[in-house]
Amino acid sequence: MPEPGPLGLFGGTFDPVHLGHLRLAEEAREALGLASVRWIPAGQPPHRGAPRLSGAHRLAMVRLAVAGNPAFQVDGAEVESTGPSYTVTTLERLRRELGPSQPLVLLLGADAFAGLPGWHRWQALLGLAHLVVLHRPGYALASEALAPELGQLLAARQAGDPARLAEAPAGSILALPMTQLDISATHIRQLLAAGRSARYLLPPAVLDYIDQHQLYRNKSNP
Repeated sequence: MPEPGPLGLFGGTFDPVHLGHLRLAEEAREALGLASVRWIPAGQPPHRGAPRLSGAHRLAMVRLAVAGNPAFQVDGAEVESTGPSYTVTTLERLRRELGPSQPLVLLLGADAFAGLPGWHRWQALLGLAHLVVLHRPGYALASEALAPELGQLLAARQAGDPARLAEAPAGSILALPMTQLDISATHIRQLLAAGRSARYLLPPAVLDYIDQHQLYRNKSNP
């Protein structure tokens, strides 16, 4: 069923999901006027190495992390699929599900946006969704610093007003500064592998799940 406003799409490996992810999604929801944010854990991400944990574990942790926020939804289709997790095919699936008029807003980090020319069928993305580039304050999203074809696309499609996202189902690029918490999944995995505490970096329910299943632990640090 279509949403009453723009629907945010937040993908990632979430290995594990942490408070930085949650704060980013909440700030984006508020700043962009999104009706909701749909979290989409990747199954087999083609652009990076295999996640440390199985898709089933990562999906379960995302469900636990967002359970208290009615504006957050979880989409497990990429994890449940047997093929690679291509963003363009996920957007095509959501278009079939939600219809041609639903505004879709794909949330991307600045590094991911700069790497779009390496993505599968990346030129089709703007025909399916708006792209919002989440970046640190003071960062300038400049077309001349990007690959030529991406820089030209940014120059032609960049919007300055989040309200534009509700006016069309797809087609705009918006840069949005975010207050990013200095929390990384890599650091959390390192802490847990060393038998150290990751409390206050993860939602308590996610930390309990990790402890229950003894995830990310080295055998020498049970």
